[in-house]
Amino acid sequence: KQKVLKVGSVEPRPYRRRPASPFTTSTFQQEAGRKLRFSASRAMGIAQSLYQNGHITYMRTDSTTLSDTALSAARRTIESSYGSNYLPDEARLYKNKTRNAQEAHEAIRPAGENFKSPEDLSKELSKDEYLIYEMIWQRTIASQMTDATGETVSVKLEGSVTEEKSNKEKSLIFSLSGTVINHQGFRQVYIEDVDDDETGEENSSGEDQVLPEVKVGQKVSVMASTPEGHVTKPPARYTEASLVKRLEEEGIGRPSTYAAILGRIIQRGYAWKKGTALIPTVKGFAVTQLLEAHFPKLVDYKFTAEMEVALDDISNGMWEKNAYLQAFYFDGLDGDIGLHTKVVEREDEIDPRAVCGVPLGKTSDGESVFARYARSPYVECRDDTAGVPEDLPLDQLTVDKALEYINAPPDRELGTDPETGLPIVAKQGRFGPYVSLGRFPQWPKASSREGKLFRLPHHLKIMKTAVAYIKLSNSLESDDAVLRVLNSPKRGIGKSSLDKAKTFAESNGSSLFDALEQVEKLEIKGAASKGIEEFTNFCRSILVIDCPTPADLLNQIFESSGYKKEILNSKNSESQMKVLEELLEVLKEFETTEQVITEIERFEELKELPKPKTSSLFDTMTLERVTFEDALQLLSLPRTVGVDPTDSEEITVQNGPYGPYLKKGSETRNISTEEELLTISLEQCLDLLAQPKKFGRRAAKPPLKELGVDPVSEKPILLKDGQWGPYVTDGSTNASLQLGDSVEEITDERAVELLAERRAKV
Repeated sequence: KQKVLKVGSVEPRPYRRRPASPFTTSTFQQEAGRKLRFSASRAMGIAQSLYQNGHITYMRTDSTTLSDTALSAARRTIESSYGSNYLPDEARLYKNKTRNAQEAHEAIRPAGENFKSPEDLSKELSKDEYLIYEMIWQRTIASQMTDATGETVSVKLEGSVTEEKSNKEKSLIFSLSGTVINHQGFRQVYIEDVDDDETGEENSSGEDQVLPEVKVGQKVSVMASTPEGHVTKPPARYTEASLVKRLEEEGIGRPSTYAAILGRIIQRGYAWKKGTALIPTVKGFAVTQLLEAHFPKLVDYKFTAEMEVALDDISNGMWEKNAYLQAFYFDGLDGDIGLHTKVVEREDEIDPRAVCGVPLGKTSDGESVFARYARSPYVECRDDTAGVPEDLPLDQLTVDKALEYINAPPDRELGTDPETGLPIVAKQGRFGPYVSLGRFPQWPKASSREGKLFRLPHHLKIMKTAVAYIKLSNSLESDDAVLRVLNSPKRGIGKSSLDKAKTFAESNGSSLFDALEQVEKLEIKGAASKGIEEFTNFCRSILVIDCPTPADLLNQIFESSGYKKEILNSKNSESQMKVLEELLEVLKEFETTEQVITEIERFEELKELPKPKTSSLFDTMTLERVTFEDALQLLSLPRTVGVDPTDSEEITVQNGPYGPYLKKGSETRNISTEEELLTISLEQCLDLLAQPKKFGRRAAKPPLKELGVDPVSEKPILLKDGQWGPYVTDGSTNASLQLGDSVEEITDERAVELLAERRAKV
C-alpha cells in the first residue's frame, strides 16, 4: 500500500456487446429472480395482473420476436428519449435459441402502439407491478438500441519489495484489468444480470471495473492490493432462475409450465428454498434414486423433451389426447412398454431400503452410515436410527453429525403408571416431543440374524410361500400355511374343491390338511383330485427330509415341488430369485427350522401389537422439564368433563388439528389455551356451548404475527396457525409456510412471495 509502481505494459482489446433479446417467459422468470429476487410463480402472478390490465402483452411465450408495431414504438422512444446516437440504422431481429420454440405469441413487451413509460403508470401500479413493468419496458427498449463499445484493458505494473530476512530487493509484477466504455449504447437503459457459475450469486455482467487511462512508463500509486489465488469450486446450487434456464436448454417444460414445475418440486418436499438457492431433500434424493434405478427412461432428458413435443402435437390437434394416454399408460410408445405394465413388472424388484438410502460415509470402525427416508428423513448406522430435521441440507449431514443425532439420549422414563403398571416415557418424535404410556415394540438389531430375517420383504408372494413351506416342514396343522402353498406351484385345485375341504374340516373338527387327505370323501374328481393327492403326498415327504440347515431344506422343497421352476419361468423371475437368495442366505445363520418358525411367529406378533397411547407436549412444555404429573395429565386426554344436565350428553375436551376444543355430540367450541384442557369445568363448558359459533365452525385464533402490507391486494398480511400448520394471509389469499420457512424468522418479503406463488396456482 502507498507503494509507487511503474506501468510495464498496457494491452487494450476492442470491446463490443450486443443487447439481450426481448423477454421470453423463461428469460423473464430468470431475470425477475436475479434482479428482483422474485420466485417464478410470483413473477408470473404479477405479469398476469399486468396483462389482464392491458399493460403488457401475453406473458407465456417462447418467442423473441417483436411485431412491426412494437419495433416502431421502441425506436420512437429511443430517438425521443436518448437521441439518434442510440438508435441503430435498422431494427434488430433476434434468432430464437430455444429448442422446439412454438412462437405463437410475440415476446413479452409493453402493450400498445406507443409504450407508456414506467413513470406514466407509477400511480396505477403496485410496487411489485411497477418493478416488473419497468424491467419489461427497459429490456424491450434496450433490445433495439446500439451496441455498447469501448476497450478491455489489461495492465501490468512493475515494482519491488525489500525482503525482511535478506534485506534484498525483490522484483514483483502486479496485474489488473477492466473495461473502458466509450459508448454506453443499450447500457444506458438496461444491463442484464447473470448467475456466477461458481458462487451462484447474481451479478451484472456489464459492471466491469473501470480503469483510468494510463501509459507505459507512467508511475502510479497503489491504494490497495489483494493477493488472489484461484481455487476450483463445485458448481453452485440451482436457483429458480438457473433451473428455468437449464430446463429450457434441455427442452423440458414450456412457458406455461416452468413456474408450475418449480412449485411442484417444492410443494412435494423434493427441495426447499434457502434464500434463492434450491436445496434438495433426502426425500428428493430417494425419489430420484428410485426412478433412476427402476424407471430410467422416465427421467431421461431426451424422453421428457420428446414428451413435450408430443404434448405440443396434442395441443396443435395433430394427436388425439386419449389415444396418447392409452399408448403411454397401457400400449407403449416408441417400442417401449406402457407405464402400467412397467410398474407392475418392476414392483417386486424394488427394494425400498436400497432406493431410500443415501450413503454418508463410514465411521472410524468401518461401519456405513446412511441418510434414509421413510415418512420423514432419518440417519442409520448398523441398527441404530435417529430422525433428522427435514430442512437439514444433505451436504451438511456428515458422519459425525449423523452420529450426534444417533447418540442423543433416546427418551426419558418419567415413572410408572399406577393404573396399568406401564412406564411413562418422554421422547422426541417426527412431529415433535411427546409422552407415551408404555414403550413401542423393540425390534431386534438389524445386524442380528433375527433382524436380517425381519427386514426381508415379507409382503411379497415368494416370501409368504417360503414361510408357509417352512411351517409345514415342522407341522401340517397350520391351515393358513396349507392355503398359501396349495397352488404354489399350480396344481389345478379350484375354489369349489377348496370350499368342500373347508366345510369337511369344520364339520369334523379337523385341520384343513387332514380334510384334504380324505379326498375320496369330498367328492372331488379329475385334475383337482389328482392335484390334492400330489400336494398331500409332497407335504408328508417334507416332514422326513434330512437337511443340515433350514436353508438347505427350503431349497430342496422349492426344487422338488416344482415351485422354483415356476419362478424361473415367470416374467419377474430375476427379482423373485434375488429375494429367494437373500432369504436362503439369512436361513444359513439358523440351526433348526424351529428357530426360524419361532422368530417368524415373533415377527407376526410384533406387527400386531397395539401401539402405546401417546400425547404431544403442550407448546409451553419441553422434554427436559416435563414431569411425571404433567405426563399423566397429558395422557388423560381426551378428558370427559361431565354430562350436560339438559340432555344427558357427554362433554369431552381434547387437542386437535385446530387446537384445543370441547365436544358435545356434533357440537364443538374452541378453548383458548391448551392448559385449559386440564382445568376447564363443566360450568365453563356449558357457558361456551351456550355461545353461538363464530365463522360457522370455530372462533378465529389470534394471529401469530403481523407482517407488512401485500403490494398486490394492498391489505395487511397476518401470520396465523391453521389446521395444516402456520400460514400467511391477506384476508383473501392463504399460503402455507414451506419447508425451510419458520414462524420465528419469516420476513415481509417472504410472506409476499408465498402469497404471490399461491395466487399463481389458483
